[in-house]
Amino acid sequence: MAGSSHGHTPAAWTGVIIAFIGFCVAGAFMVKAEPLGFWAGMVVVALGGVVGLIMRSMGLGQPKAVEHPANAAARAALSADA
Repeated sequence: MAGSSHGHTPAAWTGVIIAFIGFCVAGAFMVKAEPLGFWAGMVVVALGGVVGLIMRSMGLGQPKAVEHPANAAARAALSADA
């Protein structure tokens, strides 16, 4: 797993940190029995995902994998035979 770069991007780290803060806020307010604070924490969790997606679209996330031309040709040949 250390050999791959799965999740080692600014977009991933930022999204996860924001979501973690939201989980902490929601958990604290759940213990206090404050539904409004709980739902505010859940909104922060969702905000973490949105921020991560926006940062990825800005180029701060994992680059899309490029398929090797030989694999693309083999896939095209297999779909043509079917």
